[in-house]
Parts: sequence; C-alpha cells; structure tokens
Amino acid sequence: MNSELFYKNPKTILNKGTGFLAGYTHSLNPYTGCSFACSYCYVRQMPVSLFRKKEWGSWVDIKQNAAIVLEKELKRAKSKGEVTIFMSSSTDPYQPVENKERLTRSLLETMLQHQPDFLFVQTRSPLVKRDIDLLKLFKNKVRVSMTIETDLDEIRKIFSPFAPPINARLKTLEELAKEGIPTQATIAPVLPSSEDFPIKLSKIVNRVCIDDFFMGDGSGGKRTTRLGIETKYKEHKLEEWYDSEAYLLVYERFKKYFSENQLFISQKGFEP
Repeated sequence: MNSELFYKNPKTILNKGTGFLAGYTHSLNPYTGCSFACSYCYVRQMPVSLFRKKEWGSWVDIKQNAAIVLEKELKRAKSKGEVTIFMSSSTDPYQPVENKERLTRSLLETMLQHQPDFLFVQTRSPLVKRDIDLLKLFKNKVRVSMTIETDLDEIRKIFSPFAPPINARLKTLEELAKEGIPTQATIAPVLPSSEDFPIKLSKIVNRVCIDDFFMGDGSGGKRTTRLGIETKYKEHKLEEWYDSEAYLLVYERFKKYFSENQLFISQKGFEP
C-alpha cells in the first residue's frame, strides 16, 4: 500500500516490555504505522491507530533520530542490568520504506556498539536479508522470526494482499539459516494452510512458533472480533479455521516433523 510518510523526532525509542512481551526488558519500534496493512493486525484496534483517524496502512511515521536516541537509552539501560529487546511489537521493522530510510539498519549498527543481551527481530519482509552482514555479528544473541501465516499465497492475498509473497519469505528464511543466523518461522496468526506446510518449513528451520487471533492479539481475541475478520472467513467458506482450537490442527500436523523442543505455542515462542 502507498503510505503517506511523516518524519518525527521522538524523545524516547525504548519502551518497557509489558503484557505479552513481559519476558523482555524493552520493545523497540523504528516506525509507527505499517504499509503492509494486514487486515487482521491487532494494532488497528490500539490507540496509536484509532487516534490517528486515518486508515491503517495509509501512513507511516519515520523516527529519523532513532539511532541517536537509542544509543543514549541503551547505555542507560545497560548500566542498570540485563537488556533484552523485541523489535518490533507494533510495526514491521523491514516494511518498504526501510529500503530507502535504512532506519532499522542504523539501529542494528547502534546495538552492535552497545550490545543488548538478546535481540528478537520480528518481520515478514525479505528485506531483512539485506542486513545479514550485521545480524551475523550478534552471533547467538539474536533471533530473526519470520512471520509465515500460511503456505498458500492465495490465502495470503485474501488477508494481507500488501504483504510480501510467501515464497519470498521462505527463501529469505533459508538464506538467513544458511548464514548461521538463529531463526524461526512464526505462524501468526494461524491462517488456512495445507498439510504440506510443516514439510516445507522442516527443510528450512528447526524452530516454529504457532499463534492465533485468540492468544496473540493481546485481548483474548476481542480486538480481532472488533475488526470483523470472521466475515472474511465466511466470504471464502473458511469458517472452520476461525476457531479458538483451529491452531491445534496445525500443531498436530507440525508435531510429525518437529520435536517438542522445536515447537512453541504463542507467547512461549517469542520469549528470549
């Protein structure tokens, strides 16, 4: 989606890890807003979106001084103890504008100078492979989590038509893994998929996290309900997949190809 860009100079960049991210000391969002505009994104129902009064995906705030602010805050945080960072909790750090702005890359460079104890990078964008050179330097203190909600691109087009194609994400995961970067595939939220989904991922990664609307939207599924996502399922005759136990079908399929210590459910799969 073409998004209107706004340049901001925030005074803070690190936020305290709370709620779903309570396992982290901080969360870090290079941008506000996200041009991938996924229909099910829980951020649509959060104040940052509701107060904007513009369609989610139609705008992106660029925190242009983020690296400078991060350096100051990171030094301060590290002086007080362990620092673990989740990037990002309410935007994709590798959305299209990052290709030009290189804001996320500047944050990685700063974090390499003042390394946190652990960095979790959550994205659905193949652009992350651009930063393989930096990510490798974190060694075992980083994990790149690639969102792959389904293995069926026709399903992706229904729910997130502006997000990168599934095959491009799979290839990116494969490249990251070959470079020795700790990775995981994150099926979040669980969308309709084929029985071959676990076979495809088993050839690429050894760690998978499964999450759904009901566990992962931060409100027990209430935010998703307000978005009216169930209507999309009904329109495409996929109602059986919009269920609080639908994830169990996917979990059982994956158990055939992944061991228990390789397969995680919801919050557990995002922890440091």
